[in-house]
Amino acid sequence: MIRVNHRIAEKEVSAVISSVSAAADRCEDMTSEEAVTHLTSLVSRLQGLKRKLEEGSKVEALQAQRCRARLEHLESANADNLNEWNDTRLKRILVDYMLRMSYYDSAVKLAESSNIQDLVDLDAFLEAKKIIDSLHNKEVASALAWCAENRSRLKKAKSKFEFQLRLQEFIELVRAGSTLPAIEYSRKYLAPWGATHMKELQRVMATLAFRSTTECEIYKVLFEAKQWDYLVEQFKQEFCRLFGMTLEPLLNIYLQAGLSALKTPFCYEEDCPKEDPLSQEGFRKLAAQLPFSKQHHSKLVCYITKELMDSENPPLVLPNGYVYSAKALEEMAKKNDGRVTCPRTGDVCNYTELVKAFIS
Repeated sequence: MIRVNHRIAEKEVSAVISSVSAAADRCEDMTSEEAVTHLTSLVSRLQGLKRKLEEGSKVEALQAQRCRARLEHLESANADNLNEWNDTRLKRILVDYMLRMSYYDSAVKLAESSNIQDLVDLDAFLEAKKIIDSLHNKEVASALAWCAENRSRLKKAKSKFEFQLRLQEFIELVRAGSTLPAIEYSRKYLAPWGATHMKELQRVMATLAFRSTTECEIYKVLFEAKQWDYLVEQFKQEFCRLFGMTLEPLLNIYLQAGLSALKTPFCYEEDCPKEDPLSQEGFRKLAAQLPFSKQHHSKLVCYITKELMDSENPPLVLPNGYVYSAKALEEMAKKNDGRVTCPRTGDVCNYTELVKAFIS
């Protein structure tokens, strides 16, 4: 925003100075009325520039306020308020996820109720929402305006998003049967991309001959509605890169970090306990690309108490082969006159029949 305002100011001031200089050169040939009209137009132009700069200054002040709030939030973390600070972080992560998944109203309400508006990027995502909505409506004007506003940064990132938008606009002209306008459009907007994207350009230009009714798969796919969905996804990726955001929602990243420590082959077996997050299909899908956790040592968890079995709470083996912790079986034996019941099979035996197991 600061760079954009600076460019606008330079452009306008330069134009005004040039106009004043030109007027001074021919002041002898101008009547007083022409001079007043000319100066009045320059004053109006400068007043318009002033309004733009004032609006830009407000936006810059708001961004500075948010940066300050985020720095103060990071510095405020300490042992005394760690629970509260972590709660705020969780809400920020949830707001980020809602914004990325297009749950804008819910994100705004959560941010306002938690008073964390300065800690999340509501404005940026709401601006992106307008472009996403327009692409869903098969309109590219707002997306092209966004590309023009950020052209230098997109060019540095070697983005081809603007080119894809131009291709889609050309395809829509071909779909409508507007052959001549499509050719004129390609000369004006597609030809400059020929040096770097000739192969894609040739493929799209061939649609002038094949038309939208073609059954040739290589050209038919260009007219499918899912091309607009691809543009939406591409815009989301370019938007995140431009603002230095992760392409994946922060919630997914945090969950995957935790799941990577829990994922084992046992999680995908039928008798995986319900307490294991990976017993749920949603978590399994999220962890699909993650490697299995590397376990250097065996870890046994008691089926009854869900506590870890170790040297202080050793595993005991029942006659039927099932293993439970000593702590759980001792408590069961005390309540049942020295007898224990296997919770899985219902088999009953004396506590004295149990055999201690050793973990290697």
